[in-house]
Amino acid sequence: MPQPSILDLYIKSAPNPQNDLDIFQGEWASILPSPHSELKAGSNLLFDDVRVSWFTDEIGGVMNKSVLELGPLEGGHAYMLEKLGASKIVAIEANTRSFLKCLIVKNLLDLKRAQFLCGDFIEFLRQEGLNFQVCFASGVLYHMQNPAELIALLTRCCSEHLFVWTHYYDDVIISSNPALAPKFKSSTQSEYESFKHTLYRQEYQSALGFSGFCGGNASTSCWMTRTDISRCLQHFGFDVEGINFDQPDHPNGPALALVAKRR
Repeated sequence: MPQPSILDLYIKSAPNPQNDLDIFQGEWASILPSPHSELKAGSNLLFDDVRVSWFTDEIGGVMNKSVLELGPLEGGHAYMLEKLGASKIVAIEANTRSFLKCLIVKNLLDLKRAQFLCGDFIEFLRQEGLNFQVCFASGVLYHMQNPAELIALLTRCCSEHLFVWTHYYDDVIISSNPALAPKFKSSTQSEYESFKHTLYRQEYQSALGFSGFCGGNASTSCWMTRTDISRCLQHFGFDVEGINFDQPDHPNGPALALVAKRR
């Protein structure tokens, strides 16, 4: 078998948006918005996500507000938040392939107020002096080793509203699902800054072999129950004001979206 050559990475056609997307061919999750919606990318509507619309309606919009986003994936939510008038969006992405996809999207869609940073958002949040009016955490809580710490850190830097979309642990649902049950083999009692709760270890298993993997930075993560998620927010000074998109039968595990406000 011939050895790959560095020359294989060169593009020999004139510049066009599809060339950009094909750098990560087969790894895209999202359909891009117009005028790029006909390009070959993914299939999910993350650039027209009803969860973003619901959240921003619930809090009276994000016009002229600062937003911190965790795990932007491909920049779809940052795109929507910029279109809705956010004054700045700082989006932290640890997956290097996802980070580079965000930069491709930033370039293609000419995003002006969205800044994508490559790194671990837990380490970012541990810094002093952070202040954002709105924090947006979609699809990240259930990828954490210590989800209570993430909630605590978010509440310290968020002055107004917090959005969370996450999977949660439900023993009846997960233990009866043959696709999910083998991923959860143990649970532990945990305490973080006086908040006592239960963590359920989730194993990524074969998903770690997929080049488009967009989970956490370890081979396992810890899930919380929906009750403990709400209790944790309350413990750290935020009240849940709305829950939507509650999907107990989500194929990847029970899921919900919530909006919380600083007390």
